[in-house]
Order: sequence, then C-alpha cells, then structure tokens
Amino acid sequence: MHPTDNNQHARLSMSSSSKKVEEVDIEAAFTKYGHTGHSGNIDADDHNSSFDDDEGLLGYLEFSLLYDPVSQALQCFIDKAKGLKAMDSNGLSDPYVKLHLLPGAKKSNKLRTKTIHKTLNPQWNETLTYHGVSGEDMLKKTLRLAVLDEDAFGFDFIGETRVPLNKLQENHRKQFNVCLEHQLPSEKEDDLMESDRGKILLSLKYSTSKQALIVGIVRCSALAAMDSNGFSDPYVKLYLKPDKDKKSKFKTVVKKKTLNPEYHEEFTYHIKHTEVAKKTLELTVWDRDIGKNDFIGGVQLGINSKGERLKHWFDALKYPDQKYERWHILSAELIPEV
Repeated sequence: MHPTDNNQHARLSMSSSSKKVEEVDIEAAFTKYGHTGHSGNIDADDHNSSFDDDEGLLGYLEFSLLYDPVSQALQCFIDKAKGLKAMDSNGLSDPYVKLHLLPGAKKSNKLRTKTIHKTLNPQWNETLTYHGVSGEDMLKKTLRLAVLDEDAFGFDFIGETRVPLNKLQENHRKQFNVCLEHQLPSEKEDDLMESDRGKILLSLKYSTSKQALIVGIVRCSALAAMDSNGFSDPYVKLYLKPDKDKKSKFKTVVKKKTLNPEYHEEFTYHIKHTEVAKKTLELTVWDRDIGKNDFIGGVQLGINSKGERLKHWFDALKYPDQKYERWHILSAELIPEV
C-alpha cells in the first residue's frame, strides 16, 4: 500500500487530469521501451500476471525422484511448472530450476536445468542425477528445488520447495506436484541467492517539484575483498544511460579498508518524468587501487530489469514524490562502461 497523506491528496486534486496523463505516459513508456514483444509460440494463459503484483501464488512445480541404492544415484526428473509468477515487464519469466542438496555448500551439490524463455508454464522434461549419494545421506539430507528467473545480470528468485530424502523409498519413483513457497530460512552458505560480490542498499525518488530523479547510495554489505589485507577501498559509480555526452556519471567518496561501507550520499538527475522510463541506471562498485581500480560488482535498474530491480524502478516512476529503498545483489557478470 502506498502512502496517501494530505499533501499527496492536495497534489493529486490540483492536477488530477495531468496526473492521469502522466501515469498513462509512464505505462506506455514501459510498454514501448521495455521488452519488445514475444518470440516463439506463447500460450494465451502465459500472459496472466503482473510484475506490479507482490501477492498471489508463486506457481506449481511437477517433478519426480528415484533413488537407486546400488549405484548410489538420486535421479531428479524435472517435468514442468504452471502459473509461475511473472518477473519481467512483458508479464513473463525466463525460468529454470536449481537443485541443491542440503546441508552442503559445494558447487558439486548444485545442479540446474536449461532455461525456458518467455513463459510462465515451462516444460523442461530433464533428468538431473546426483551420484555418490549414500544411504546415510538419504537419512540426513534434504533436496531443495528453487525456480529462478534468468537475467543477463544474474537471476531472481520465484519460488522453492524442499523434500527430505528420508521420505523416499528405495527403487520407487515418487511423484510431486507442489505449490512453490517463498524463500525459506537457510544457513548462509546454503543460500542459493547468496552473492559473493555483496549487496547495495539503494533509494530512488522522483521529485515532481524538481523534475529530477534522486538516487541515494545508502550502504553496501558483505563486499568481495579485493586487497591482500582482506578488505577493499570501495566506492560507487552511477551512470544513467544512454548518455552520449557522459554527463550523467557520478561517484561516491572512497571508504577505506571496509567490506561494509556507509555512504548516505544522494545524486540528482534533472530529467522529465516520462523520459526516465527510457533510461537505465547502472551502479558499479569499485575498489580504489594504485593504478587500475578493481571492479567488485554491479547492478542495473530499468525497464529491462527483472524482479526486485524492475519493481523498484517501476514504483519510483509510478508513484513519484515517495522514496523507495531496497537492497540489490551485486553481480560479477555486469560489464560496466569505463
């Protein structure tokens, strides 16, 4: 629910007609400059969810499990999912399933399916096999299945389910059709969404009086150590692109010897409300060094973002004059413009 105080009521009543036009323009801009159409054959019921909706079901996952004690192999047949939550501005997602044997944080414990693009009803029909699973493992371990949305700059969490392996009978295939749940509490080293690059706390606000987008860099947490002393000297660079003249580049101060820097700095971009929807905000975190600075991680927010990044960007534009603050995971895959 968004704030509706007296000041906002006054602003809305004074310019209700222009406000309606502005909202239509923002919606149109998201449609026009966001993801372009659908490719391939998309079912009509694929396009049945909104990225502006935080409520409702996350979707259903169908799979089966078979344990062979002789070969010590756990076969995981990932069949399909139905009614997944949309993570993209086109009302769709790019889902895949990631499997993780708990407890255990080694990469060998994690398997994943292929990605099915632009759908809320993916069909994988894949078998993923864990080898070397002992009888003791079957008594103690739990299989976690997480449905994730693939992103060029990382991934977003859609939903998960967990199966204690002691529920399985040897040489008997067990079928599952489960309702996905929100991310469950887990140990840090077991977290599928844990980033080894760290996170950034960012605030966004569009000021109608200033006709400006105000970006706040609050703090970073658990940044990757880039120096031999186990720390970094981090600073954050901001870039609102496209920007041919590169006048939109800003950067914070450098914080010495820390992986959890506090900034509390704000940067102002004077730009028309409807023009912001055509832009992408790129944030990159760097380690200040003698000579060449080291890239730690980055994140992009815009109409081509996904999940929480898209929601954050959309809220700031759809509901101006309100500050929205959210954590975002830094990605090592983001290639910044130097």
